[in-house]
Amino acid sequence: MRPKPLLNILGALLSILGMTMIVPIFISYGYGESDLNGFLYSALICISIGLPVWIMTRHRRPLTNRDGFAIVTFSWIITAVAGALPFYFSGAIPNITDAFFESMSGVTTTGASIIGNTDTLPNLPNGIESLPHGILFWRSFIQWIGGMGIVVFYIAILPLLGVGGVQLFKAEVPGPVADKITPRVRETAKFLWIVYVGITTAEAIALMVAGMGVFDAICHSFTTMPTGGYSTKNASIGYYDSMAIQYIIIFFMFLAGINFTLHFHAIMGNMKSYFRDKEFLTYFGIIIVAGFLIFLSISVGENEWTEKHFRDSLFQTVAILTGTGYSTADYELWTYFAQFMLLFMMFIGGMGGSTTGGMKIVRIMLLFKYAAKETRRMLHLKAILPIRIGSRYIPEDVIRNTLGFFLFYISFFIFTTMVLTAMNIDLESAIGASASAIGNIGPSLGAFGPTDNYALLPTFGKWLLSFCMLLGRLEIFTVMVLFSRTFWK
Repeated sequence: MRPKPLLNILGALLSILGMTMIVPIFISYGYGESDLNGFLYSALICISIGLPVWIMTRHRRPLTNRDGFAIVTFSWIITAVAGALPFYFSGAIPNITDAFFESMSGVTTTGASIIGNTDTLPNLPNGIESLPHGILFWRSFIQWIGGMGIVVFYIAILPLLGVGGVQLFKAEVPGPVADKITPRVRETAKFLWIVYVGITTAEAIALMVAGMGVFDAICHSFTTMPTGGYSTKNASIGYYDSMAIQYIIIFFMFLAGINFTLHFHAIMGNMKSYFRDKEFLTYFGIIIVAGFLIFLSISVGENEWTEKHFRDSLFQTVAILTGTGYSTADYELWTYFAQFMLLFMMFIGGMGGSTTGGMKIVRIMLLFKYAAKETRRMLHLKAILPIRIGSRYIPEDVIRNTLGFFLFYISFFIFTTMVLTAMNIDLESAIGASASAIGNIGPSLGAFGPTDNYALLPTFGKWLLSFCMLLGRLEIFTVMVLFSRTFWK
């Protein structure tokens, strides 16, 4: 690994992050709140460190694959560190571990917060609603830039990467195959961000029309499209007892779970691209079936058939499947079957190429098709049995990558659960927290359910889950390759 290109890009990224703090600085100044100095100190630190490093390490050599993996992983870590500075210096989260956990959860669009209940942080007597507006905006903003991808954002706005942008794009974009919309990766990054910004703007306008305040509408649109789930209210979306607001958020969470390449094709006039995509049809089918089963379960369990039950069932199905993590109801009060369905969907996630977490539907489809292929091979030993999803042939290297990813994913889930139980955390809470962290979901089960938070998690547990969040967001291999001896030879 060459340190010069790594430091060059990290320096530029740190400078950009410092400059983006100008927006919450103006918000803090406008509201006259106490977080202004925290943002000023944080911006000054980021720019004073990042700018000299960027200038002193400028180079023209193209990036290698090895550079790409290191740059992407450390870019996300640096962003989490920079994102934690305003929390810490403003005094909103005066503990370094908690500030980093909150920031990593935001940047990776996990949405697991150490803020929530009014009895966990004495400096925030009203939980999330005690936070200054600048901090509330910053929590939402770091989720928004993390949703489409920090490096994709970087590629789109700065012409510094050249040919090496391809390596970074492949290392960061979620899914087994990183599709380029255009032949040039920089143009692809731009188009992805245009679609992302456009849908975010449409949601903010829709929420304002439905009656949500301007500030809250912007913050929630910033956390819906990246499937992050940070809210400005303790009760999340359940605070807004509005059918219109909740159905609008359901719709945009659904859009966020779709491969953004399909959105681009639809904007260019090819609306049929959605219904020709097998992964999209599977994604839509999972939502319909799971939502109906959960609705049936809680309606029978409570002997009450209402529109509210239907709405809550559909909302939580889409929120958990896409990893957004919003809530309109305490699903821990639902039937065990409904809770199992939600836990099961934490592992699935949305479509490849979306902003969601989990294993991704396309990988689940590949695993089932591979199992069916091996079953048929038992009867026809010499047969050539290609795997296709729709009309698309899946190469053997993608299948091997998917099998390896599945093994790593389940192994890290089991290991994290084991470590959490060793900290005397009950099994239900440990399973839920592990699945939530590596799947970038946010709320889970037990002590970390939708009405709870992660403030009482032991310090080592917070660092472990922070690492799992990074693994889940960068799809494991990008991070794990840095731990291999081959990388450092």
